[in-house]
Amino acid sequence: MSTKDYLEKDYYKVLGVAKTASQEEIKKSYRKLARKYHPDANKGDAEAEERFKEVSEAYDVLSDTKRRKEYDAVRSMPGGFRGGQQGGGFGFDLGDLFGQGGTGTQGGAGERIGDLFGGLFGRGGGTRTTGGTTRRARRGADVETEVTLSFGRAMNGVTVPIKLTSEAGCEACRGTGAKAGTVPRVCPNCEGTGHETRNLGNFGFQEPCHECRGRGLVVDDPCPVCHGSGRATGTRTIQARIPAGVADGQKIRLKGKGAPGENGGPAGDLYVNIKVLPHPVFGRSGDNLTLTIPVTFPEAALGGEIRVPTFQGQPVTLKLPEGTPNGRKFRVKGRGATRRDGTKGDLLVTVDVHVPQKLDEQSREALAKLREAGGGEELRADILQQARQE
Repeated sequence: MSTKDYLEKDYYKVLGVAKTASQEEIKKSYRKLARKYHPDANKGDAEAEERFKEVSEAYDVLSDTKRRKEYDAVRSMPGGFRGGQQGGGFGFDLGDLFGQGGTGTQGGAGERIGDLFGGLFGRGGGTRTTGGTTRRARRGADVETEVTLSFGRAMNGVTVPIKLTSEAGCEACRGTGAKAGTVPRVCPNCEGTGHETRNLGNFGFQEPCHECRGRGLVVDDPCPVCHGSGRATGTRTIQARIPAGVADGQKIRLKGKGAPGENGGPAGDLYVNIKVLPHPVFGRSGDNLTLTIPVTFPEAALGGEIRVPTFQGQPVTLKLPEGTPNGRKFRVKGRGATRRDGTKGDLLVTVDVHVPQKLDEQSREALAKLREAGGGEELRADILQQARQE
């Protein structure tokens, strides 16, 4: 039955029943009218024959619960679509609207509007038709896993094998869910579509069929391996490319590497959680590498040049100014981690001034002279003064 028929014809009026009539009332009225207008009882009466066809058509729709819901939903949509112009309402021809008459070209507005109604009531969109049965395509599930990398492999990038265990089509029944030698039957509730329409006032919404749980098929003799689900747990290994510069705790998405889809649906995605083992010397701060370098007290006080290691590269020379304090940071450009755009971060070097634990006599005498000339009391005078304030 076309959507045009749903809009133009009042099947309740044809059968002479109310819109709230029960199935028993509809059946009773149909039988009465069918006997009255049956061609055998009205030989040669073309008008009675046409009336009999109308009654039969109305009963075909209203006696089917699903088709009746669709019919009610279409006719209750805002605007009250009807054929022709009514009381200042819409003045258009339904044949032109749905591309079923007039001079409209094929594939025009009528076809598009017809597709709109078809999608609303479960006749198209996102489905796959096989052997006369329309089944909804399903996207595969997303899969999450964890990979542990050394500091160096994370910095340089690496391709790692990842073993995944996920659901796929059962090999024993080839995804049908039925025991070998048997086949599933089309779900009688959704007629194989995998969904059913629920009427909510002026709109109809689709939801998974409660009878077959969205599969479109009912299995009477289930497969002993997958127990009728058509899915089984399988193991596969994929090669995943981890980009250079990946950081600890980062999550990488690999599109289409997750669980396979159903009925021609796309595969899900794979999310890889990265865990990076610490390095004995270098650390990370965003795209920068960090390094703490020890220096002696004379080097910090007098200044000078020191050699600083870089990650997997030659050491660089860092110039310390006179009076370098403990904890001061220096930046070495372009010696950090690789960014997404291919550029590199920096190496941040922190100075750690070491105080000698043991001194020989000569060093002791030199430091004693430095202490006498350094004015330690004057250095702490401001702090002592501020400490007395209330």
